[in-house]
Amino acid sequence: MMQKRLGAKASRRLGNTVIYLILVVMTVVWLFPFFGILLESFRVESPMQQGYLIPKKFGFDNYIKLFNETDFPKWFLNTGFMGVATAFLQTFFILSMSYTLSRLRFRGRKLLMNFMLILGMFPGFLTMILIYKVFHDIGLTMSRAPLGLIIVYSASSAMGYYVSKGFFDTIPKSLDEAARVDGATRWQVFYKVIMPLSKPIIIYTVLMGFMAPWGEFMLSSYLIHENSDGMSVAVGMYEWLSRTNMNTHYTMFCSAGVVVAIPVTTVFLLLQRYYVEGVTGGAVKG
Repeated sequence: MMQKRLGAKASRRLGNTVIYLILVVMTVVWLFPFFGILLESFRVESPMQQGYLIPKKFGFDNYIKLFNETDFPKWFLNTGFMGVATAFLQTFFILSMSYTLSRLRFRGRKLLMNFMLILGMFPGFLTMILIYKVFHDIGLTMSRAPLGLIIVYSASSAMGYYVSKGFFDTIPKSLDEAARVDGATRWQVFYKVIMPLSKPIIIYTVLMGFMAPWGEFMLSSYLIHENSDGMSVAVGMYEWLSRTNMNTHYTMFCSAGVVVAIPVTTVFLLLQRYYVEGVTGGAVKG
């Protein structure tokens, strides 16, 4: 019996060791491109893409040029503004819709949920021409594109109610009923009772809304249309990878990538615990 127990323990340790080695290898492979970009951002001997990874000469020249000789600071502020505004608006719309569908029972509720589910299956780029025409007519393209993009990012966000609704379904309805008996309105129940209990899902929704504008390219490039005053970091940095700019802006592109990664990574690391709680808390049938 003792030998079988020792054999099972040794087998389990061996299995765990193999799994850890596989995870380490996967982590190294996954982080290698980011490590390469970081090294390239400090290379100062040539702004062109080279055939070696470790720079021959290190320095902060690319970062100095990035903030002093380009419009990157303006792009960074545009994207940061879009991220904060989108996070606020999306959170309000998504949580309001999720609470409504979770707590209220009204005629057409199932039809509305199914309609939003089916509508969400269509890719957003199908409406790009119409969005551009409407926003061009009201002056929300080019230099004013950030405001137009905030509207687009937030307008249909309520259709992404699935995770938040699942989270609200886990909160006992008896809390709502007790507050209603005490004379609270629906808004007071939502704001003063449910929201303090929903910190994980609020953080998760804010995080998703904040991260979206930093990596979105297709629609933003369509609305911005190469106007530097309204550019986001994704569109502006893409211009540096064109055939005419690659040989002079490659290392600055790498340094810009490092700078862009700082706020997104910082916010994600600080809120990671709530992010996991929000996802797992909303992964229930509703």
